[in-house]
Amino acid sequence: MSRAATILAMYEAMLAALGPSRWWPGDTPFEIAVGAILTQNTNWGNVEKAMANLKVRDLLSARTMLALDPAELAELIRPAGYYNLKTVRLRNFLNFLKDEAEFEIESLKAHPLDELRDKVLAVSGIGPETADSILLYALEMPTFVVDAYTHRLMRRHGLAFEGIDYHELRALFMDALPEDVALYNEFHALIVRTGKEWCRKQAGLCAACPLQPFLGQ
Repeated sequence: MSRAATILAMYEAMLAALGPSRWWPGDTPFEIAVGAILTQNTNWGNVEKAMANLKVRDLLSARTMLALDPAELAELIRPAGYYNLKTVRLRNFLNFLKDEAEFEIESLKAHPLDELRDKVLAVSGIGPETADSILLYALEMPTFVVDAYTHRLMRRHGLAFEGIDYHELRALFMDALPEDVALYNEFHALIVRTGKEWCRKQAGLCAACPLQPFLGQ
């Protein structure tokens, strides 16, 4: 079986075992983008608390959030951790939306993917995983999101080499898969769910994992 066929078969195996993921949580594209920034170096439970603070104050619009005093914003997002740093990163992204889209995040869809991706990556504090999360989940553009779970799973199955970087691993998926936003969305979500449940950092629970048949191929 070719590598591309193996990757697609792994997707089918995870989907059959786990069912649809229905990612990413958020009611609007802007809310999803904010969540992608806040989830850096923390778990989603903490992000939910920060998002709830913003929602109760009716602050989940780019224009309103940018007008807020930075110290007040930092206090509201405190549950997400690194709140001073994340305030700076959020404001950098908000200023990007102001300059590039007059605060209307969905208007960014008019840009070609590669051009927009470069622009988002140029925002200070926005790395490739966050940028691709915003592009895929908030803007529904066909880019694959790679995270620590993806690296671990692909290395353990012999489909990626030790030390492969983000862009190489992203390209591996995008070369192997049809260009399909829904597929990229679901595949990344399934990898995260499989990583949390079975493909753990210290000791993988391989015998019970839906990807067990792919070990040693």
